[in-house]
Amino acid sequence: MKTFQIAPEICLLHTVDEFLAAFTPGEGDLVFASSGTQKRAFAGKLAGATVIDYRAYGSGEPTDLMVEGIVASLAGREYRRVFAIGGGTILDVAKLFALERVAPVTDLFQKKFPAVKKHPLILVPTTCGTGSEVTNISILELTKLHTKMGLADAALYADQAVLVPELLKGLPDRVFGASAIDALIHSVESYTSPKATAFSRLFSFKAMDILIEGFLAIAREGSAAREERLEGFLRASTYAGIAFGNAGCAAVHALSYPLGAARHVPHGEANAVMFAAVYDAYRAKRYDGRLQKLTWHIANLLSCQEQEAFPRLMALLDKILPKKPLAAYGVKESDLAAYTDIVMTQQGRLMANNYVPLTRDEVLAIYEKLYRGA
Repeated sequence: MKTFQIAPEICLLHTVDEFLAAFTPGEGDLVFASSGTQKRAFAGKLAGATVIDYRAYGSGEPTDLMVEGIVASLAGREYRRVFAIGGGTILDVAKLFALERVAPVTDLFQKKFPAVKKHPLILVPTTCGTGSEVTNISILELTKLHTKMGLADAALYADQAVLVPELLKGLPDRVFGASAIDALIHSVESYTSPKATAFSRLFSFKAMDILIEGFLAIAREGSAAREERLEGFLRASTYAGIAFGNAGCAAVHALSYPLGAARHVPHGEANAVMFAAVYDAYRAKRYDGRLQKLTWHIANLLSCQEQEAFPRLMALLDKILPKKPLAAYGVKESDLAAYTDIVMTQQGRLMANNYVPLTRDEVLAIYEKLYRGA
């Protein structure tokens, strides 16, 4: 039996002031927001709240050690609601603090104790990539296991997902590119997932439509074109989040996690590196069904022939975020077998959603191709 669910209430508010008036974060609330977001959009507007900048607990993307550092700093403090205002990593961290118990984090992610919701959770994305505001997934680097891992549990759903396009203004080009391409990959992987339904595929395609149209405009007109489309990019990210929250992501994400954990490559950028090679591997094994329908859809959006669809798409994405070989991130050829072992032994949740099964040798071949920059 296949099911479809949209769990959080989704609110679209155009400005920060509208958000503050509607939700009044303050006394007794726990608010996750970077120092940059605090200064840029919320200076003097969160009086009385306990405000956490996770970057004060470590560098790079979040780890179990950062989360446990925050747990220690909050010991003995009570709070009502949990707010998170930021990119996907901040939202993923904040989700855990809506739970009754967080630490030891590795035990939580390995489900040695249950995830139990305790506090209302309000998530406000400031990028247009992860869709984390509408998913029940938190992703961390687990340092003891030397990889990233996702925890999926209904207790991690937000009560409200709040979309505020004003918060996307002024994103650096690379941050925007990585996050928006991440959203596109969510839409593509969820469409070809065996768990996809007629409902989830509608959200996958709508997200693709908005994102690819936006990328074409940016390629023609430059980065100014994106400022005119911020609400669209934000909605597309949420649509893609709804799609993959129901149908799952797959090998692109699975193969990106070792790179992100070992070389601290931002999540969206690591996914962008893997995207083309994974879908090349799928097509080499079986080109039919949903994969062929996906290709037809992309060809229609790009006004090209079927066989040109993916090459044209990758060329377009390269204008948004130039792709680099694995070696450019400091990856050594001797690392590839270890990355492959991590994927095959620790990312079964994602690999189960592949369009076609991939063997260990096929995963290693993908890494070897990307190492060469092919």
